[in-house]
Amino acid sequence: MRNYVIRAINKNKTIRFFIGQTTDMVQEIRNIHESSATGSAAMGRLATIASMMGLASLQDDQSLTISFDGKGPGGKLVAVANADGFVKVTATNPQADPESKYPGKLDVGSFVGRDGNLSVVKDLKMKEPYVGLSEIVTGEIAEDMANYFFYSEQTPTAIALGVLVDKDLSIRAAGGIFIQVLPDASEEDLIKLEDAIKGLKPVSELIDGGLSPEEILSRYFSEFETEIIATNEVGLYCDCSRERIETGLESIGKIELENILKEDGKAEVVCDFCKKTYIFNEDDLKNMINNAK
Repeated sequence: MRNYVIRAINKNKTIRFFIGQTTDMVQEIRNIHESSATGSAAMGRLATIASMMGLASLQDDQSLTISFDGKGPGGKLVAVANADGFVKVTATNPQADPESKYPGKLDVGSFVGRDGNLSVVKDLKMKEPYVGLSEIVTGEIAEDMANYFFYSEQTPTAIALGVLVDKDLSIRAAGGIFIQVLPDASEEDLIKLEDAIKGLKPVSELIDGGLSPEEILSRYFSEFETEIIATNEVGLYCDCSRERIETGLESIGKIELENILKEDGKAEVVCDFCKKTYIFNEDDLKNMINNAK
């Protein structure tokens, strides 16, 4: 099943819509991190909104990083997205699996935790990155991101995110809806949008039922006379490389590298995002020691 996001705008050009189908992307996240059902749901939701935000707010080689640090058993969650909607995601403990709220309802809020903050850092290739911060309210991701947009970016935003995990821990359906109200929106627009959102079924249920993003837009937002302005294929990516890992190792300093050489004779580094393993042998470490300060 193809992962993609449609971008649409209403006739009055006062509301923009992003609707994504990300089932295979979240399955890949599950495969990489061997995550629990709740871990897959949490990381899948975060990756989906990060992807849509990348499409909504970035250009060219810009990027954004969303971090949730709610002190839950899943630890810190981080997603990084680029302007094309491609994303990478990780969690400190993706195998954590809090007890479900009730049968069929995963407790993502407990996995993430509610005692902390979320941050959004946008690298816009300027002198300083844009940094936004807000408190975690529910830990359910969607509500927290909508709260972030309202208080940190002063943009009324509606967000629905869903991941449906099957009994064998495979991903049955995943996707998201991301709607932003533009400054010239009328009171009538806002009322109509509120009513439309009230009628929405869970997005994972809609996708599991066979609806495409285009059909979701048509079924629930037709009265806005929307026009689809772009369709973007999205997915996972990781930009780690041996060179970047080596630079990171050199940054820990000569003394620490000498200790690693003496105690282990090699360094083994696993990328948090894609789990690729990089091994640096004795000669590699000696070269790094010579280059390190």
